[in-house]
Parts: sequence; C-alpha cells; structure tokens
Amino acid sequence: MSSRLERTRISQLTSTYGPDEPPRLPMDFGDYLSLLWRLDKHADEPAKVVYYRRCALGLADGLGLKGRSVYRLVELTPPGQLYQQLPNAPYRGTSRLVDAQDRKAAIAQLAQLRVDILRIGTYHDQWPVSWPGSGIIDTDLRERVFAVLFTALQGQYENFGRLLLVIDIVLGDLLLGMHQMREITLHDLITKHNYPDFSDARVRSAYYSGA
Repeated sequence: MSSRLERTRISQLTSTYGPDEPPRLPMDFGDYLSLLWRLDKHADEPAKVVYYRRCALGLADGLGLKGRSVYRLVELTPPGQLYQQLPNAPYRGTSRLVDAQDRKAAIAQLAQLRVDILRIGTYHDQWPVSWPGSGIIDTDLRERVFAVLFTALQGQYENFGRLLLVIDIVLGDLLLGMHQMREITLHDLITKHNYPDFSDARVRSAYYSGA
C-alpha cells in the first residue's frame, strides 16, 4: 500500500503545474521530466509553451543542471519533440560514449513508459488506439471493454502510478548520475531561479489566455 507521501508525489508528477495546481512538495528531476511532457503536450498553445519552458528552465537551474544536455534540450528542441529527443542526451556533452547506445535504448523505453503512465493518469480519454480491445470491430463490445478497462484503471492507478517513482530514479541515473539527484522548494525556485510566481496576476492571465 502506498504511503500518503507517495500518493502526494504521484499526484504532483501528474498535475498540470499550472497556477491553480502548484507543487506541494519540493521539486526534483521527476518534476522536470513531467514539465518536459507538459511542454510536448501543449506544443500548439504558445502561451502555455512560454509558461512551461520557463518552469522547466527555472527548475533545471535550481537543480544545478544548467549547461547539461537535459537543460539544452529545452533551449534547442521544439515543443512536441522533447521526449522524442530525450534518448539522444547520452551523445550530447558527455565523455561516457562507451555505453551511450545502451543508455539511449534504455532511456527511450523508460521515457515511453513514463509517457504512457502520464497519459493514463491525466488524459485517459485521449489514449491512442493501443488500448486492449481497440481492434474489436463490434462497437458495443469495444465500448464495453473500454468502459471496464477505464473503470478498473481509475481504481488501480494509485498502484500503477508508483512506477513513476521508480522510472524517475532510473532515468535520473541514466541522464545525470545518481550523485546529481537533488530537490528544491517552490519558494526558492520562485525567488532565486525565475520560476513563475503563481500569485502573480500576469502569470495567471498569460497561462489562461489561450494565446
């Protein structure tokens, strides 16, 4: 059974990170990965792209990642392609090329699994056609399978979502090295690292502008 802290952590990782859903726990590399996914998810919404890019760069700066390949990824990669390019990080700005191909393969698999878990937890109604039963031709039967599946997932997601906590540890090791893992409070991010201030009316207005 997951603890209250784990449930809060999972909820934070699947949250919008928007002005009305600020992080409740100190933020770490897992939050950074979730912010990259948000950038991809809202690639066609310019106002949210600006917001999430600022969040990601501010958090990366606060975590001491400035200058690392995962930081430059946000600077150089168009939103919508961040998770696609994430596996290439071992080839950028690293001297550890001997196992880069293996790390790339592992990162790609873990990143895809992370995306799937986030989709289930936040936008299960928009899941792609790979749901079990998606190939059933009979509409009534297919919808019954989907209904049971979605109902079951809602009850079991808390346990399923714990995979995020494990995936983030492994991705952190593959992309940064375990010695780089750290966390930072939201207050410090806002006051010291240019992270968006949720109480700022301009930030809120821009986020919800839909521009």
